[in-house]
Amino acid sequence: MSGALAGVIAASWAYLVRGAAIRMEMTDMGGGQVMAMPFGWSAQSATLMFVMWAVMMAAMMLPSAAPTVLLVTTLASDRTVDSKPLPITAMLFASGYLLVWCGFSVAATLLQWGLDEAGLLSETMAFDDGTAAGAVLIALGIYEWTPLKHACLRHCRSPTEFLVRHWRQDALGAVLTGMRHGIFCLGCCWLLMALLFVGGLMNLAWVAAIAILVLLEKTIPWGGQISLLTGALSIEWGLISLFRAGFPA
Repeated sequence: MSGALAGVIAASWAYLVRGAAIRMEMTDMGGGQVMAMPFGWSAQSATLMFVMWAVMMAAMMLPSAAPTVLLVTTLASDRTVDSKPLPITAMLFASGYLLVWCGFSVAATLLQWGLDEAGLLSETMAFDDGTAAGAVLIALGIYEWTPLKHACLRHCRSPTEFLVRHWRQDALGAVLTGMRHGIFCLGCCWLLMALLFVGGLMNLAWVAAIAILVLLEKTIPWGGQISLLTGALSIEWGLISLFRAGFPA
């Protein structure tokens, strides 16, 4: 199961690196000059954008969910006499987990469409306005300190406790348990995903940095302290962005 999980994560990152879902059309303007054409929204482009978001969420979130997914096989092995279904059970759990993030991807695609149509996004799909970026950063910083954030983070950081408390038998139960875990992870990380509109959806280094932050928050012993530090730094960064937007150089 670990090999299959690693394969999905690697394939997701490879898809993002190749930029298969979002490519700026380039038009030759003559004289060696090229111009990036604006991204046009249509049913096809919206579908591609949704796929990009869904793959991005798999690439970013599956590494932090891997300990829980792998523990599913251990828990299931204690409750069944047949070991053959165990990888399938873990896959069903992971499918339920990703289903939640697919739902988030639909919402993110609609939000991106609204922001783009309002002229608030640059060609890299980042906020074109320091005020908007600052507001998101401050909102993230405040949320990182809230009881809801830490309640959700506690579930994500304790996979054994989560599975013992919430595990449900049979195939449907595995999917529903995966969805429940996905909801806790969504509650933990949804505003961190808003940072993608600060650094840009096309900035893979930024995407990787957020993924590493999520992984550290959920897996290392002092991940809770990282969340508090992230909140403080985010508020400071947001205030600086608002100041610069209000008093441009």
